[in-house]
Amino acid sequence: MSESLLVVSAHAGDFVWRAGGAVALTTSRGGTATVVCLTYGERGESARAWREGHTLEEIKAIRRSEAESAADALGARIEFLDAGDYPLRPSETITDRLVHLYRELQPTVVLTHPLEDPYNGDHPVAARIALEARVLAQAIGYPAPGDPLGAPPVFFFEPHQPEQCGFVPQVLLDVTPVFETKQKAMGCLPAQQHMWSYYTDLATRRGVQLKRNAGPNLGLTSDTKAEAYMRYYPQVTTELA
Repeated sequence: MSESLLVVSAHAGDFVWRAGGAVALTTSRGGTATVVCLTYGERGESARAWREGHTLEEIKAIRRSEAESAADALGARIEFLDAGDYPLRPSETITDRLVHLYRELQPTVVLTHPLEDPYNGDHPVAARIALEARVLAQAIGYPAPGDPLGAPPVFFFEPHQPEQCGFVPQVLLDVTPVFETKQKAMGCLPAQQHMWSYYTDLATRRGVQLKRNAGPNLGLTSDTKAEAYMRYYPQVTTELA
């Protein structure tokens, strides 16, 4: 089965900082990646644009354009549901749209936010919407076209303040081969320039941890870059490795 990655992002920039490497790895291997931005991050994550005097609709257009450019750099398809941020509220309409996407895409992996974030309530709301839609997409009786969804694993990507969000790295993903691509995508988001160096430094630190946990025999270099993830559902396997 070919790779089909689905990323459910609360705001227009979240998927780039937290999962840009995973997206780029998937598309570089010939898989498909779809990013769903529930909001543009127009109210809570666009301070620069507000200070410059832009209107709400102008800010939405700016953030949409930035996110589209970033997704293009990563080789991903992107959709915007314009659910409104700060606060993001769950709704039957948004959940149903996600169910339809699950059925359409049949993702083999799902990435989204952790279920805790005391600094940004939109992030756990997005995670709960993504998880509920996944369960509904599995139900044969749910009124959406396509085959019922299987059981794609769900990974939570790393939040900005991991310790306060109960985030413990369980999976370290080597994104070294595509890190320049991720940096290019990050550069498409000037509305949040302060994130560029933060997530570059974080990738370096996670790369050090990846090397430490991988052992000395994989030929990893001092330039190794990594992203951290947590699993939500148990891993199913026939052997421990």
